[in-house]
Amino acid sequence: MKYMKIKKGDQVQVIAGQDRGKRGKVLRTLPVSDAMIVEGLNIMKKHVRAKRSGEKGQRVEIPKPIYAAKVMLVCPKCGKTARTGSLLTGDKKVRICKKCKGEI
Repeated sequence: MKYMKIKKGDQVQVIAGQDRGKRGKVLRTLPVSDAMIVEGLNIMKKHVRAKRSGEKGQRVEIPKPIYAAKVMLVCPKCGKTARTGSLLTGDKKVRICKKCKGEI
């Protein structure tokens, strides 16, 4: 299992791919495949059949996982994309922004 520096609920910005430049909140992380599902990004359309007769089929929009290397964490303090570091404060390990040295 891999260690991901981005957690559920973090604000991220896409740095590569079709949604480059867009920001969103992480809904779910998938550490085994090193990916995550981001709200409103990497939306794919899925065609769903009609379940009963007389009902119409439809197209449903589903958020697909995006690879972790294609996104970058947005610092809540300075609002910029930044790499993360870690700092030991007492007994707890906290993530910090490399740009503003603020706690994430």
